[in-house]
Amino acid sequence: MTTHPYLTSVFNPHRMATHMSNITLFDNPLSGHAHRPRALLKLLGLEFKTVIIDFASGEHKGAEYLAINPLGQLPALTDGKDVTLRDSTAILVYLALKYDTNRTWLPVDPAAAAEVQAWLATSTKEVYDGPCAARLSKLFGAPFDHAAAVAKADTLFKTLFEPRLAENDWLVGNSPTIADISNYGYIAAAHEGEIDINQYPHTAAWIKRLESLDHFEAIPKAADILGGA
Repeated sequence: MTTHPYLTSVFNPHRMATHMSNITLFDNPLSGHAHRPRALLKLLGLEFKTVIIDFASGEHKGAEYLAINPLGQLPALTDGKDVTLRDSTAILVYLALKYDTNRTWLPVDPAAAAEVQAWLATSTKEVYDGPCAARLSKLFGAPFDHAAAVAKADTLFKTLFEPRLAENDWLVGNSPTIADISNYGYIAAAHEGEIDINQYPHTAAWIKRLESLDHFEAIPKAADILGGA
């Protein structure tokens, strides 16, 4: 398990404050899934250690990492000796419930919390099948039907994101939540799947709002990472 030089120099993942954190994030800068908890950790101002898992060498399927996440997927997170979590949206929920004392990132109100959950589900299904699959196809040659993924993304943006974001700055309520964080990464990187997000102006404006938040970390450009590998 290694630290990618791009992540070290730009994001400085081993930066600590005054004492060692109990939180470790198993990450890879190319992963939109892993970007989710990384973004929230930084928005919450939490100290954490990053361990980079190398996809290219198959490290995510090695025995050491499979002991942490038996599915061999990223991300994973440990918090001390007693908490080991897989799945990006589950990690978002955990961090918001445990460390956001104001409950701004995951609202207390039952209806709002349910809306957040609906958007989390969207990020793991429709966003994965659309902009994520298009990106994986073009960037890594993954066996997805690129044209079908682009069509799914177009339908998703036109039927769900554009109508919602035409009326609201954020996906749920009047402030950003983990719903926004979870959906952001693959949509912000849609151009890497040859999807022009500017065709969807309200969605493009939402990306800029998120990226303008204090301490928000934009998803890195794949070309910057792969070029420095």
